[in-house]
Amino acid sequence: MSHPRRTAAAALFLLTPLLLVSAASSAPVSSAPVSSAPVSSAPVTDRLGAQAPRSLQYDVLGDSYGSGYGVPPYSACGRSDSAYGVLVDGRQRLALDDFVACAGATTTSLVEGGQLAALDAGSDLVLLSIGGNDIGWSQAVVACLARADTDCARTTEMILGRIGNDLPALLDTLHDQVAAAAPGARVIVTGYPRLFSPEHGSYLGASPAEQQALNDGAGVLNGVLRAAAQEHGFDFVDVTHRFDGHGVNAPEPWILGAFRPDGSLEPGAFHPNAAGYEGYTAAVTAAIKPGSHRG
Repeated sequence: MSHPRRTAAAALFLLTPLLLVSAASSAPVSSAPVSSAPVSSAPVTDRLGAQAPRSLQYDVLGDSYGSGYGVPPYSACGRSDSAYGVLVDGRQRLALDDFVACAGATTTSLVEGGQLAALDAGSDLVLLSIGGNDIGWSQAVVACLARADTDCARTTEMILGRIGNDLPALLDTLHDQVAAAAPGARVIVTGYPRLFSPEHGSYLGASPAEQQALNDGAGVLNGVLRAAAQEHGFDFVDVTHRFDGHGVNAPEPWILGAFRPDGSLEPGAFHPNAAGYEGYTAAVTAAIKPGSHRG
């Protein structure tokens, strides 16, 4: 009988290059924007001559959680039409301008890859998902799924150190650049979900206790993202409660697991599925109040 931990280790050895999206995508990649039709800023009048409020133009920046990675088909940078930044188009009088989020992006490669070029003085709203690749969160997931308990604990502790020691300054620099590039825009930063539902037992080599430790780490990450956003006058959208009960090992998961139903490896492992991105969309929509923006 094979040992669950060894079985998971063998599987994750093959899965790791796919799970660590940043390894393949963090180098400068063409970030050519996907834009909707130009949105006119001129007032629109109805049959009675009353002016209707114009649509608010918004841009979508960030990493794989912002690009919709996990739900193919994809265009450049792992961009999917299932991304929450695409799904909010048309809601709350929003009109998508540029969609430049790129799978694997870090705070540094977001800038080097040209995503900030999507922003200008006419941007009304910016949706931003970033930070997970900067601290190597997937390293902790792999360690807890496929290696010994001591490795899981050590790697998780290392990642928590990066969250507390390194990430705030990286976010501060990026947020300053976003604010300068879109001085009149409201900026909404989206957090990350908890990946597991420990109440449903072990998943591959991760015990419920290890899953809870990873979930707690996601909470720490979101806390840093929230604090950095608020320090710059940005809004933060926390999706953790919407994903409660929908972890990768739940009966109705909103997170893709390591394997597809046919047993093959899942390239989009540990990213939201279509239902998960709908959950993100609902959270972002709820956070947006018509007509509200900075400036």
